[in-house]
Amino acid sequence: MNFSPYAFSLRQLQYVAAVADLLSFNRAAEECRVSQPSLSLQIAEIERVLAITIFERDPHHVALTAMGRDFVESARAVLHAADALRETARRCVDPFSGTLRIGVIPTISPYWLPELTPALHKAYPHLTVIWLEDKTHILVHALQSGGIDAALLALEADIGDVEREVIAKDPFVLVAPPGNPLVAKRAPAKAAELRGATVMVLEDAHCFGKQALEFCFRAKAQDHQFRGTSLATVISMVAGGIGVTLLPTLAVRSEVRINNLRVRRFADTEAVRTIGLVWRKKSSLAPALRKLATSMSQAYPKTQKFNLRGRR
Repeated sequence: MNFSPYAFSLRQLQYVAAVADLLSFNRAAEECRVSQPSLSLQIAEIERVLAITIFERDPHHVALTAMGRDFVESARAVLHAADALRETARRCVDPFSGTLRIGVIPTISPYWLPELTPALHKAYPHLTVIWLEDKTHILVHALQSGGIDAALLALEADIGDVEREVIAKDPFVLVAPPGNPLVAKRAPAKAAELRGATVMVLEDAHCFGKQALEFCFRAKAQDHQFRGTSLATVISMVAGGIGVTLLPTLAVRSEVRINNLRVRRFADTEAVRTIGLVWRKKSSLAPALRKLATSMSQAYPKTQKFNLRGRR
């Protein structure tokens, strides 16, 4: 670590970046809200102390030099780091007045985020949540590397040594076209009824696909060789008459009604996933994330909570 004083300031780097963006000293000065002579003087000073020429200029033209392009790229990285440092400090004072980057798996995001996002905005009007959708193993890596602050996952997946808060239980349901004998009964289905049935599942890179596949294996169901990359694809195959499938209750409203399919609950307590919010151990955001998890649980769709009580 270098502890010697620097010959330039962040403000000077901002001036350089502004001119590089606008290729105009006058417009850059307006953007930075300083006088044009002051901005020009500061850029000339940084060129002098660093012994480089960042810009070629004449009365009608401004252009970056080859050396200037490299310098501006590094300057932007420093300014981004300074922004992140300021954001970190602000979040330490009030974590709900900054930005949180939260990962979410594809079997949750399209079915809940349209309702969850406005609910969180209402509860935390000064908080900006940036959602990043991806598969579990990618989100876990992003979490451990600091790329995201937290993630909405199924806790049954391999998520490593993380802190967690349970949001809700999301039972699986059996989904099939009308007329299929597996959905003709009203009583909850037992796993044994799937013996010999052709079941469509997601590819096992999705944690739900892996969990559903393991459940079907124990039930001695026939595993169809097709592997869907999304629940919508799997449901379309089932709607076309190719087998049956398991679906998390969270996705029922979106996927089942539009495809005119029938749903039957499972009696098996293992036919369920646990949705949770996870974050790095010893994260300074832990108290805020626990509070956020509570708000998420309160915002979880009421229809799903209704189904969890076993009513129709």
